[in-house]
Amino acid sequence: MSARILIVDDERSIREVFSVLLAERGFLVETAGDGRSGLEKARLFGPDVVLLDMNLPDIPGLEVLGGLRGLRPGPDIVIVTAFGTIRSAVEATKLGAYAYLEKPVDNDELLLTVSRILEIRNLRRQVETLRTELSSRYRFSNIVGTSGRMSSVFQLMEKISRVDGTVLLTGESGTGKELVARAIHFAGPRRGGPFVVVNCGAVPRDLIESEFFGHVKGAFTDARADKTGKFELAESGTLFLDEVAELSQEAQVKLLRALGEREITRVGGTKTVPVDVRVIAATNKDLEEEVRKGNFREDLYFRLAVLSLRLPPLRDRSEDIPLLADHFVRKFAGELGKKVQGFTPGAAARMGTYPWPGNVRELENVIYEALVMADGEWVDEAALPARFRAGDDASARPPRSAEPAGSLREAAQRVAERAEKELILEALRQAGGNRTRAALILGVSRKTLFNKMTALDIRWPS
Repeated sequence: MSARILIVDDERSIREVFSVLLAERGFLVETAGDGRSGLEKARLFGPDVVLLDMNLPDIPGLEVLGGLRGLRPGPDIVIVTAFGTIRSAVEATKLGAYAYLEKPVDNDELLLTVSRILEIRNLRRQVETLRTELSSRYRFSNIVGTSGRMSSVFQLMEKISRVDGTVLLTGESGTGKELVARAIHFAGPRRGGPFVVVNCGAVPRDLIESEFFGHVKGAFTDARADKTGKFELAESGTLFLDEVAELSQEAQVKLLRALGEREITRVGGTKTVPVDVRVIAATNKDLEEEVRKGNFREDLYFRLAVLSLRLPPLRDRSEDIPLLADHFVRKFAGELGKKVQGFTPGAAARMGTYPWPGNVRELENVIYEALVMADGEWVDEAALPARFRAGDDASARPPRSAEPAGSLREAAQRVAERAEKELILEALRQAGGNRTRAALILGVSRKTLFNKMTALDIRWPS
């Protein structure tokens, strides 16, 4: 769509010359000879750029500028001025005008100025589009779970997102700490700012200070140019410190100072730089235990744990596994171009009894692999990774928690039965109560379906 340009100038010759020049470049052009008609046309025309003369016959140019700045969405404004009013033009740029051009205006300079403005506006639109997409992607509703454990997590997330305090997220690897951190950021008051990630365990110890605070050229051997650190990059936004427990004692001291003083100094520099960031830290370790062992500073722990949130492991919210599995099936089926509907009762039972040491991340990877291996519309046990098909061979499975064998088997049986019951009920719903069609959906015989319904005490309609 062509950009819209409004020319507000009381000199007819200037309006005509600018109109022809800009129209020849494909722009849509409107003109006005005074301030009031200029404001009215701006409201109706919705220009991207306004070329505004400061000397108008009815109202001052600065007053017109103020009216234009109040429009939503507002145009970018270029002041066109005679030599005698340059001071006013400079004042106008302080009040929000993009630039000013002195009469007589050079045509090439005018076209270049308009082109630059439109490039910047296009970049702004792209940034806003990306920000909207990110906000949508990281809504709380996109974190899957209906279990009691996750309901408590959602409630805490909502409360935490409303305020601006430092947050400590804890939980095993793969529980979704970064996803939760992003959701808190995009639901909070800093959503318009950047979300910057530092993996504290992946940065070499001798470079962590430069990573946090940046450095000046020549600060050390490889510092060939100035570098902006992550604290400055996260200005007005959120800095996510993943694996914060991996920081050395020296790095912990420097982080503590930055958090306390809310200012940093680049490595090799002398100037302090104030920083306005929200810090969200995450770890899969027990930081209180690390403090007791002397591995983590107690004062830094209390500085980080202003607001705390622990994410439960997947084995403690097994009722969410079918929901998560369905979510990942829908996600990957489209990517892989497969028409996969779900899992057979046997495959679902295997997944329900598995301890998921890698938590949601492992589940996501398993679903992807299973969909790659699946041949039909339903993923069976053969499509699952080998560790799921190892039967009762404990040596082939990841280690389970120390729990009496009898109670573990009983728990596993309850989870398997619940998963089978949910699958059968869903198949019956899809089949409109027709048991023959439901059996086909599940990939079992009608007799097997009847036996399962009897064993699981399934009545339809429920």
